[in-house]
Amino acid sequence: MASTLTRLEEGILNYVEHQISSGPMEGTNNKIKTVQRQSYRVHDREYFELTLYSLHQTKYASVR
Repeated sequence: MASTLTRLEEGILNYVEHQISSGPMEGTNNKIKTVQRQSYRVHDREYFELTLYSLHQTKYASVR
């Protein structure tokens, strides 16, 4: 465990100092992937783009 902590020390200290996480970006990427899967047979690119732009307003990615 000590060797793992030593190896990850810089990243851990940076997080503690700056409180920056990649979690929100990972969540957005997962929402985009969900929309892509749900829109597989939708051939209207403009509709797909508008759906992606509206993601920040929705709690869960959903295409209906």
